[in-house]
Amino acid sequence: MEAAARARAPRPRATGCLPASTAAPQQHACRWCPREPRSSSSGGDRTRSPANLGLLLRPPAPRLRLAPSSAARIAGGGLPPIRNRGSRVECAGGRSSAEHVGVSLVGENRVSEMSSTVPKSANIFWHDCPVGMTDRQKLLKQKGCVVWITGLSGSGKSTLACTLGRELHTRGKLAYVLDGDNLRHGLNKDLGFAAEDRAENIRRVGEVAKLFADAGLVCIASFISPYRRDRESCRALLSDGSFIEVFLDMSLELCEARDPKGLYKLARAGKIKGFTGIDDPYEAPLNCEIEIKEVDGVCPSPSDMAEQVVTYLEEKGFLHE
Repeated sequence: MEAAARARAPRPRATGCLPASTAAPQQHACRWCPREPRSSSSGGDRTRSPANLGLLLRPPAPRLRLAPSSAARIAGGGLPPIRNRGSRVECAGGRSSAEHVGVSLVGENRVSEMSSTVPKSANIFWHDCPVGMTDRQKLLKQKGCVVWITGLSGSGKSTLACTLGRELHTRGKLAYVLDGDNLRHGLNKDLGFAAEDRAENIRRVGEVAKLFADAGLVCIASFISPYRRDRESCRALLSDGSFIEVFLDMSLELCEARDPKGLYKLARAGKIKGFTGIDDPYEAPLNCEIEIKEVDGVCPSPSDMAEQVVTYLEEKGFLHE
Protein backbone atom coordinates (compact mmCIF):
# COMPACT_ATOMS: atom_id res chain seq x y z
CA MET A 1 0.00 0.00 0.00
CA GLU A 2 2.75 2.43 0.95
CA ALA A 3 4.61 1.67 -2.31
CA ALA A 4 1.42 2.22 -4.30
CA ALA A 5 0.84 5.58 -2.60
CA ARG A 6 4.32 6.71 -3.52
CA ALA A 7 3.77 5.65 -7.12
CA ARG A 8 0.54 7.67 -7.30
CA ALA A 9 2.14 10.81 -5.79
CA PRO A 10 2.78 13.49 -8.45
CA ARG A 11 6.42 14.04 -9.28
CA PRO A 12 7.83 17.54 -8.57
CA ARG A 13 7.60 19.88 -11.54
CA ALA A 14 10.55 22.09 -12.49
CA THR A 15 9.72 25.76 -12.68
CA GLY A 16 10.92 28.13 -15.37
CA CYS A 17 13.47 29.49 -12.92
CA LEU A 18 15.77 26.47 -13.16
CA PRO A 19 17.79 26.08 -16.39
CA ALA A 20 17.04 22.77 -18.10
CA SER A 21 20.76 21.94 -18.28
CA THR A 22 21.19 22.22 -14.47
CA ALA A 23 21.62 18.84 -12.75
CA ALA A 24 22.12 18.38 -9.03
CA PRO A 25 22.27 21.41 -6.76
CA GLN A 26 25.78 22.85 -6.43
CA GLN A 27 27.34 25.62 -4.44
CA HIS A 28 25.84 28.53 -6.34
CA ALA A 29 24.59 31.96 -5.38
CA CYS A 30 20.78 31.94 -5.54
CA ARG A 31 17.78 34.15 -5.10
CA TRP A 32 14.08 33.57 -4.42
CA CYS A 33 11.90 33.10 -7.47
CA PRO A 34 8.08 32.68 -7.32
CA ARG A 35 6.90 29.24 -8.35
CA GLU A 36 3.59 27.90 -9.52
CA PRO A 37 1.10 27.01 -6.79
CA ARG A 38 1.15 23.30 -5.99
CA SER A 39 -1.71 21.08 -4.98
CA SER A 40 -1.53 19.73 -1.43
CA SER A 41 -3.69 16.69 -2.28
CA SER A 42 -0.71 14.35 -2.31
CA GLY A 43 -0.36 14.61 1.43
CA GLY A 44 3.23 13.35 1.23
CA ASP A 45 6.47 15.17 1.93
CA ARG A 46 7.44 17.46 -0.85
CA THR A 47 10.83 16.98 -2.45
CA ARG A 48 13.14 19.70 -1.18
CA SER A 49 14.88 20.24 -4.51
CA PRO A 50 15.93 23.71 -5.71
CA ALA A 51 13.08 23.61 -8.25
CA ASN A 52 10.43 22.99 -5.58
CA LEU A 53 11.91 25.62 -3.31
CA GLY A 54 11.68 28.19 -6.09
CA LEU A 55 15.41 28.89 -6.17
CA LEU A 56 17.11 30.14 -9.30
CA LEU A 57 20.61 28.78 -9.65
CA ARG A 58 23.16 31.20 -11.03
CA PRO A 59 26.34 29.95 -12.66
CA PRO A 60 29.52 30.88 -10.82
CA ALA A 61 31.19 34.13 -11.86
CA PRO A 62 33.92 33.52 -14.48
CA ARG A 63 37.42 33.49 -13.07
CA LEU A 64 39.84 36.01 -14.57
CA ARG A 65 42.83 34.26 -16.03
CA LEU A 66 45.79 35.96 -17.64
CA ALA A 67 47.29 34.77 -20.88
CA PRO A 68 50.77 33.31 -20.17
CA SER A 69 52.62 36.14 -21.87
CA SER A 70 50.64 38.80 -20.02
CA ALA A 71 50.99 37.03 -16.67
CA ALA A 72 54.74 36.89 -17.11
CA ARG A 73 54.89 40.61 -17.83
CA ILE A 74 52.86 41.50 -14.76
CA ALA A 75 54.94 39.19 -12.57
CA GLY A 76 58.07 40.91 -13.83
CA GLY A 77 56.76 44.35 -12.98
CA GLY A 78 56.14 45.28 -16.63
CA LEU A 79 52.68 46.76 -16.15
CA PRO A 80 52.38 49.97 -18.20
CA PRO A 81 50.71 53.23 -17.13
CA ILE A 82 47.00 53.01 -16.44
CA ARG A 83 44.72 54.15 -19.23
CA ASN A 84 40.96 54.10 -19.46
CA ARG A 85 40.21 51.94 -22.47
CA GLY A 86 38.05 48.99 -23.34
CA SER A 87 38.76 45.85 -21.36
CA ARG A 88 40.20 42.73 -22.91
CA VAL A 89 39.91 39.63 -20.75
CA GLU A 90 40.22 35.87 -20.96
CA CYS A 91 37.75 33.93 -18.81
CA ALA A 92 37.94 30.32 -17.66
CA GLY A 93 35.57 28.18 -19.68
CA GLY A 94 35.38 30.57 -22.66
CA ARG A 95 38.35 32.34 -24.14
CA SER A 96 38.07 35.84 -25.49
CA SER A 97 38.85 36.40 -29.15
CA ALA A 98 41.47 38.89 -27.98
CA GLU A 99 43.27 36.47 -25.65
CA HIS A 100 46.53 36.93 -27.55
CA VAL A 101 46.28 40.71 -27.50
CA GLY A 102 46.28 41.62 -23.81
CA VAL A 103 44.24 41.72 -20.63
CA SER A 104 42.60 44.35 -18.49
CA LEU A 105 42.46 44.05 -14.73
CA VAL A 106 39.69 45.90 -12.95
CA GLY A 107 40.23 46.73 -9.31
CA GLU A 108 39.76 49.67 -6.99
CA ASN A 109 37.92 51.54 -9.73
CA ARG A 110 40.98 51.54 -11.96
CA VAL A 111 41.71 49.79 -15.23
CA SER A 112 45.22 48.56 -15.98
CA GLU A 113 45.72 47.72 -19.62
CA MET A 114 48.60 45.88 -21.18
CA SER A 115 50.44 47.90 -23.83
CA SER A 116 49.28 47.31 -27.40
CA THR A 117 52.31 48.82 -29.13
CA VAL A 118 54.04 45.44 -29.34
CA PRO A 119 52.31 42.49 -31.05
CA LYS A 120 51.20 39.97 -28.45
CA SER A 121 51.14 36.95 -30.73
CA ALA A 122 53.17 35.43 -33.53
CA ASN A 123 50.06 33.71 -34.87
CA ILE A 124 49.28 36.44 -37.39
CA PHE A 125 49.73 36.22 -41.14
CA TRP A 126 49.74 38.75 -43.97
CA HIS A 127 46.84 38.29 -46.36
CA ASP A 128 47.38 39.40 -49.94
CA CYS A 129 44.44 40.62 -52.02
CA PRO A 130 44.13 40.22 -55.79
CA VAL A 131 43.92 44.00 -56.31
CA GLY A 132 47.29 45.51 -55.50
CA MET A 133 48.99 48.88 -55.42
CA THR A 134 49.83 48.78 -59.12
CA ASP A 135 46.17 48.17 -60.02
CA ARG A 136 45.05 51.11 -57.90
CA GLN A 137 47.67 53.39 -59.41
CA LYS A 138 46.52 52.49 -62.93
CA LEU A 139 42.94 53.26 -61.94
CA LEU A 140 43.88 56.65 -60.46
CA LYS A 141 46.52 57.45 -63.10
CA GLN A 142 48.99 58.48 -60.40
CA LYS A 143 51.48 56.89 -58.02
CA GLY A 144 51.09 56.76 -54.28
CA CYS A 145 53.61 58.60 -52.13
CA VAL A 146 54.01 60.48 -48.86
CA VAL A 147 54.88 64.18 -48.81
CA TRP A 148 56.14 64.71 -45.27
CA ILE A 149 56.21 68.40 -44.30
CA THR A 150 58.31 69.17 -41.22
CA GLY A 151 59.40 72.36 -39.48
CA LEU A 152 58.89 74.52 -36.45
CA SER A 153 55.49 75.59 -35.24
CA GLY A 154 54.44 78.60 -37.27
CA SER A 155 56.64 77.77 -40.25
CA GLY A 156 53.64 77.29 -42.54
CA LYS A 157 53.29 73.50 -42.63
CA SER A 158 49.48 73.31 -42.46
CA THR A 159 49.11 76.19 -44.90
CA LEU A 160 51.40 74.47 -47.40
CA ALA A 161 49.66 71.13 -46.91
CA CYS A 162 46.20 72.54 -47.64
CA THR A 163 47.41 74.62 -50.57
CA LEU A 164 49.20 71.62 -52.06
CA GLY A 165 46.11 69.46 -51.59
CA ARG A 166 43.96 72.02 -53.40
CA GLU A 167 46.46 72.34 -56.25
CA LEU A 168 46.57 68.59 -56.77
CA HIS A 169 42.79 68.44 -56.66
CA THR A 170 42.49 71.04 -59.43
CA ARG A 171 44.81 68.86 -61.52
CA GLY A 172 42.55 65.86 -61.03
CA LYS A 173 44.89 64.09 -58.62
CA LEU A 174 43.72 62.40 -55.45
CA ALA A 175 45.45 63.54 -52.26
CA TYR A 176 44.72 63.54 -48.56
CA VAL A 177 46.11 65.75 -45.79
CA LEU A 178 47.11 64.36 -42.40
CA ASP A 179 47.44 67.34 -40.09
CA GLY A 180 49.09 67.07 -36.68
CA ASP A 181 46.46 68.98 -34.71
CA ASN A 182 43.59 67.25 -36.52
CA LEU A 183 44.86 63.76 -35.69
CA ARG A 184 45.26 64.72 -32.04
CA HIS A 185 41.49 65.23 -32.00
CA GLY A 186 40.96 61.54 -32.79
CA LEU A 187 43.57 58.90 -33.55
CA ASN A 188 46.20 60.42 -31.26
CA LYS A 189 44.02 62.14 -28.68
CA ASP A 190 45.46 59.90 -25.96
CA LEU A 191 48.99 61.25 -26.49
CA GLY A 192 50.71 64.25 -24.94
CA PHE A 193 53.92 66.02 -25.88
CA ALA A 194 56.49 64.12 -23.86
CA ALA A 195 59.31 62.60 -25.92
CA GLU A 196 57.81 59.11 -25.84
CA ASP A 197 54.36 60.43 -26.81
CA ARG A 198 55.80 62.43 -29.68
CA ALA A 199 57.54 59.28 -30.94
CA GLU A 200 54.34 57.24 -30.74
CA ASN A 201 52.43 60.06 -32.44
CA ILE A 202 54.76 59.96 -35.44
CA ARG A 203 54.86 56.16 -35.51
CA ARG A 204 51.08 55.97 -35.85
CA VAL A 205 51.01 58.66 -38.50
CA GLY A 206 53.73 56.89 -40.46
CA GLU A 207 51.69 53.69 -40.54
CA VAL A 208 48.55 55.55 -41.65
CA ALA A 209 50.48 57.47 -44.31
CA LYS A 210 51.87 54.19 -45.62
CA LEU A 211 48.33 52.88 -46.10
CA PHE A 212 47.29 55.99 -48.01
CA ALA A 213 50.32 55.67 -50.29
CA ASP A 214 49.55 51.99 -50.83
CA ALA A 215 46.03 53.01 -51.84
CA GLY A 216 47.57 55.16 -54.60
CA LEU A 217 47.01 58.57 -53.00
CA VAL A 218 49.41 61.43 -52.52
CA CYS A 219 49.43 61.57 -48.71
CA ILE A 220 50.42 64.99 -47.36
CA ALA A 221 51.57 64.73 -43.76
CA SER A 222 52.02 68.00 -41.87
CA PHE A 223 53.81 67.51 -38.54
CA ILE A 224 56.49 69.29 -36.54
CA SER A 225 58.04 65.82 -36.09
CA PRO A 226 61.07 67.28 -34.31
CA TYR A 227 63.13 64.11 -33.95
CA ARG A 228 65.18 62.93 -36.90
CA ARG A 229 65.02 59.29 -35.85
CA ASP A 230 61.21 59.26 -35.94
CA ARG A 231 61.09 60.76 -39.42
CA GLU A 232 63.64 58.25 -40.68
CA SER A 233 61.55 55.43 -39.23
CA CYS A 234 58.60 56.63 -41.31
CA ARG A 235 60.80 56.83 -44.39
CA ALA A 236 61.86 53.22 -43.85
CA LEU A 237 58.21 52.10 -44.07
CA LEU A 238 57.96 53.06 -47.73
CA SER A 239 59.76 51.95 -50.84
CA ASP A 240 62.67 53.97 -52.16
CA GLY A 241 61.72 57.38 -53.45
CA SER A 242 58.08 57.41 -52.31
CA PHE A 243 58.82 59.30 -49.09
CA ILE A 244 59.37 62.98 -49.91
CA GLU A 245 60.57 65.03 -46.97
CA VAL A 246 59.81 68.75 -47.26
CA PHE A 247 61.70 70.90 -44.76
CA LEU A 248 60.32 74.37 -44.12
CA ASP A 249 63.55 75.96 -43.00
CA MET A 250 62.18 79.03 -41.27
CA SER A 251 64.09 80.64 -38.46
CA LEU A 252 62.84 80.57 -34.89
CA GLU A 253 62.67 84.37 -34.93
CA LEU A 254 60.39 84.36 -37.96
CA CYS A 255 58.14 81.64 -36.57
CA GLU A 256 57.90 83.32 -33.19
CA ALA A 257 57.09 86.67 -34.81
CA ARG A 258 54.29 85.06 -36.79
CA ASP A 259 53.01 82.90 -33.88
CA PRO A 260 49.58 82.28 -35.49
CA LYS A 261 48.31 80.20 -32.55
CA GLY A 262 49.86 82.24 -29.74
CA LEU A 263 51.84 79.20 -28.57
CA TYR A 264 55.25 80.84 -28.47
CA LYS A 265 53.91 83.50 -26.15
CA LEU A 266 52.56 80.85 -23.81
CA ALA A 267 55.82 78.90 -23.96
CA ARG A 268 57.89 81.98 -23.15
CA ALA A 269 55.61 82.63 -20.19
CA GLY A 270 56.23 79.11 -18.93
CA LYS A 271 52.63 78.02 -19.45
CA ILE A 272 53.62 75.38 -22.01
CA LYS A 273 56.45 72.98 -21.22
CA GLY A 274 58.46 71.00 -23.78
CA PHE A 275 57.65 73.37 -26.64
CA THR A 276 59.74 72.71 -29.74
CA GLY A 277 62.26 75.45 -30.36
CA ILE A 278 61.96 76.90 -26.84
CA ASP A 279 62.73 74.18 -24.32
CA ASP A 280 62.63 71.13 -26.58
CA PRO A 281 64.96 70.58 -29.56
CA TYR A 282 64.19 70.42 -33.25
CA GLU A 283 66.49 68.21 -35.29
CA ALA A 284 66.65 69.54 -38.85
CA PRO A 285 66.71 67.01 -41.72
CA LEU A 286 70.09 66.09 -43.16
CA ASN A 287 69.03 64.78 -46.56
CA CYS A 288 65.53 66.07 -47.30
CA GLU A 289 64.17 65.98 -50.84
CA ILE A 290 62.86 69.56 -50.77
CA GLU A 291 64.03 72.46 -48.63
CA ILE A 292 62.10 75.71 -48.62
CA LYS A 293 63.82 78.69 -47.01
CA GLU A 294 62.68 82.14 -46.03
CA VAL A 295 63.56 84.98 -48.35
CA ASP A 296 64.82 88.18 -46.75
CA GLY A 297 63.24 87.19 -43.47
CA VAL A 298 59.88 86.46 -45.10
CA CYS A 299 58.20 83.11 -45.66
CA PRO A 300 57.43 82.40 -49.35
CA SER A 301 53.79 82.49 -50.39
CA PRO A 302 51.77 79.28 -50.02
CA SER A 303 51.23 79.04 -53.79
CA ASP A 304 54.96 79.35 -54.49
CA MET A 305 55.79 76.65 -51.97
CA ALA A 306 53.06 74.35 -53.32
CA GLU A 307 54.27 74.86 -56.89
CA GLN A 308 57.76 73.80 -55.85
CA VAL A 309 56.42 70.53 -54.44
CA VAL A 310 54.15 69.89 -57.44
CA THR A 311 57.09 70.38 -59.79
CA TYR A 312 59.07 67.77 -57.87
CA LEU A 313 56.16 65.28 -57.99
CA GLU A 314 55.80 65.76 -61.74
CA GLU A 315 59.50 65.29 -62.38
CA LYS A 316 59.57 62.10 -60.34
CA GLY A 317 56.53 60.68 -62.13
CA PHE A 318 54.10 60.60 -59.22
CA LEU A 319 51.36 62.52 -61.05
CA HIS A 320 50.96 60.03 -63.90
CA GLU A 321 51.05 56.27 -64.36
